[in-house]
Amino acid sequence: MQRYIPALKSFKSEYTVVQGGNSEQNRKACGNSICGSRKAVQKGRFMDLTSTVIVPLLFGSLGIFSLFRLLQWMRMRAYLRGAVVVVTGATSGLGKECAKAFHAAGSRLVLCGRDGEKLKDLAQELSAMTDHRKNIHKPHTVVFDLSDTKTILNAAEEILKHLGHVDILINNAGISYRGTIVDTSLDVDKKVMETNYFGPIALTKALLPSMIKRRQGHIVAISSIQGKISIPFRSAYAASKHATQAFFDCLRAEVEQYDIDVTVISPGYIQTNLSLNAVTADGSRYGVMDKNTAEGQTAAEVAQVVLYAVGQKKKEVLVAGLKPSLAVYLRNLFPRLFFNLMATRAKKERKTKDS
Repeated sequence: MQRYIPALKSFKSEYTVVQGGNSEQNRKACGNSICGSRKAVQKGRFMDLTSTVIVPLLFGSLGIFSLFRLLQWMRMRAYLRGAVVVVTGATSGLGKECAKAFHAAGSRLVLCGRDGEKLKDLAQELSAMTDHRKNIHKPHTVVFDLSDTKTILNAAEEILKHLGHVDILINNAGISYRGTIVDTSLDVDKKVMETNYFGPIALTKALLPSMIKRRQGHIVAISSIQGKISIPFRSAYAASKHATQAFFDCLRAEVEQYDIDVTVISPGYIQTNLSLNAVTADGSRYGVMDKNTAEGQTAAEVAQVVLYAVGQKKKEVLVAGLKPSLAVYLRNLFPRLFFNLMATRAKKERKTKDS
């Protein structure tokens, strides 16, 4: 028995060395080994889950989304192709770009504005760039002034006489304004309101009965973010756009029973001549390109938003940057803060003008 004792001691010694020398180290070694095994098993399960469930689900979702967008595009294309589209203020800026966008979509255009020569030039330009596989319709032009109610009624009669009906009316034409309230004559307020509010609603009312009779039509109002918030030295313009927003919101509710759609587009700053052609407190031309206007979105970009909004029959679209969009929510959620910010802005602009 004694001769086996040294061998037994040797075995114990080797066993201890293999196990790390003490029970604490043994437990740690075993724990690390088990933890590593668990991680390996979990990793394997995750990889299996990813390959068998998540990846196919992701690709399936992308496929469904792509199919949905394709169906949307096909539906929009069918809706716009051949539709009679009336665009006011078509000679420049957003109106001109909208005319190009809808013409490219295959619509039958009615170009409206005060300058007959510019309208003819635009009609020729569109005809020259026409892909006859997409659009075989020659644009029709109608000259009238939105501030003259009589000419508006005559224009509506002419449009219905030549085209038979109107599918989409885009009330785009408008005028801007710069000035202080105290210095602005009432005639200027009336002029801005006539062009931006009474003109569009007069044209809308003139064409609305034919839409109701057909139980089909789409009325679009190009409003402004200033139809939702007011900023200093834009009182007449903001007031006209607030009125526009309210009128077409009411119209949307009233004509839904006739299957007529109403879309209000509220852009922020657009790179157009709107500020250059704005009227001032005494009625004269402003003639200055505002910095915000110069740095705004291009008219072509906004026209594509308008095209998509109409094609998808959206009820309302805000087309503005982050700051103006936040200002809209700020006005509704924290009005006192918004009013303080506008007061500060007014002081800053007044100092800039005085310096």
